[in-house]
Amino acid sequence: MKTDPPHILCVNPWVHDFAAFDFWARPLGLFTIAAILRQNRVRVSFLDCMNRFHPRRTKRVKVYWDGRGPFDKTPIPLPEVLETHLGDTNENFTRYGALMEWIEQDLSAMDRPDLILVTSLMTYWATGVAETIDLLKKIFPGVPVVLGGIYASLCETHARKYSGADQVITGAAESVLADLVETYTGFTLNYIPDPADLDATPFAALDLQDTMAYAPILTSRGCPFSCEYCASSFLEPRFRRRSPENVFQEVRHWYTNSQVKNFAFYDDALLINPEKYAFPLLERIIDAEMNIFFHTPNALHIKEISAKAADLMLKADFKTIRLGLETTDFSSHRHDIKVKQDEFFTAVENLRTAGFAKDQLGAYLLCGLPGQNLDEVEESIALVKRLGVTPVLAYYTPIPHTPMWADAVKNARFDITAHPALTNNSLFPCVRSQQDLERISQLKKMVK
Repeated sequence: MKTDPPHILCVNPWVHDFAAFDFWARPLGLFTIAAILRQNRVRVSFLDCMNRFHPRRTKRVKVYWDGRGPFDKTPIPLPEVLETHLGDTNENFTRYGALMEWIEQDLSAMDRPDLILVTSLMTYWATGVAETIDLLKKIFPGVPVVLGGIYASLCETHARKYSGADQVITGAAESVLADLVETYTGFTLNYIPDPADLDATPFAALDLQDTMAYAPILTSRGCPFSCEYCASSFLEPRFRRRSPENVFQEVRHWYTNSQVKNFAFYDDALLINPEKYAFPLLERIIDAEMNIFFHTPNALHIKEISAKAADLMLKADFKTIRLGLETTDFSSHRHDIKVKQDEFFTAVENLRTAGFAKDQLGAYLLCGLPGQNLDEVEESIALVKRLGVTPVLAYYTPIPHTPMWADAVKNARFDITAHPALTNNSLFPCVRSQQDLERISQLKKMVK
């Protein structure tokens, strides 16, 4: 058994895409693993290929008031699989994140790690993951590379064959972390938090970043709903929650120690059972009188937005409210059984009465679903705008292990099973006709 703590490198890989922007996007799972490692005396380094604030950057970094901003980008050739299936396209393919030479220099200046942990987010960013791992192996030959995260979990077979990682793990990494570290480094982790008690998990190691423009916060794991387009219940089968006090202490920690002003809730179910969870949290935040702002990019459950919820969110300085609407065709409930028409109208009325402005309120509307009638999307946009809410088109991404996957495969205009990159929502893979693609361009203009 090794007694000296190992050196473990945690890596957030590049993104390859047609478009990307930092909408409060951080690898929270990787930071949580890093925090557990540090609690076990492990020496942790962090390489962020998506670092908007890279120290070698000479141009001024563009940062919006809420912490968001554009990534650096480098044009790259279209991957062969996309070229084969798409043919000639005017779309520009891009590596988003820090420049290749900066990352190479960072790695070359770093002490050789004993183990490298790489995360992955969107399934269709698989080529960025592979490129990152290829570089890691070039700089540190012989160092084992383990890949986890969303792409690894949803596209395990593809990741094992094409990512270049020595091992691919699926699901929550906490359950296998001790075995991984001991297998590859000989070091024994003495502390692994109880998966049933989220309060036992240390705060994510967000301080590993060069700059904290915002802090992502997760108050729960999993989701009590199982929408047919979403993989949440596959990735996190059990719905678990942190205590309001534990969440509050994390918010205060980053505000006090890192002067963070903007916080983004990553939760799928922030307002579920509000009397026990959200309301006590919001009341603690209001009483603390911290000069901070909150954002909800993952959307709130509409039926839970009571007058009290809206009032507390306003007083707690929620600045970005996103509603999980999906459609205003309330008759079919084809994709989402959570929302009824009167619940949506009541939620909007409660938010407007509390004092939220139109530019703070957005409703996600699904677009590009298999066999979708775009008249439904147009009608939804019109109704949402009439209510004084900003419609936000959420373009459908086919995701393996979701109930809708089989329907997506059947309706796609090319073989989306050939490579995860072909599921990219920028390609509208389930929109079969050129007429509908042109119609979607018109709907984008209608939203603006």
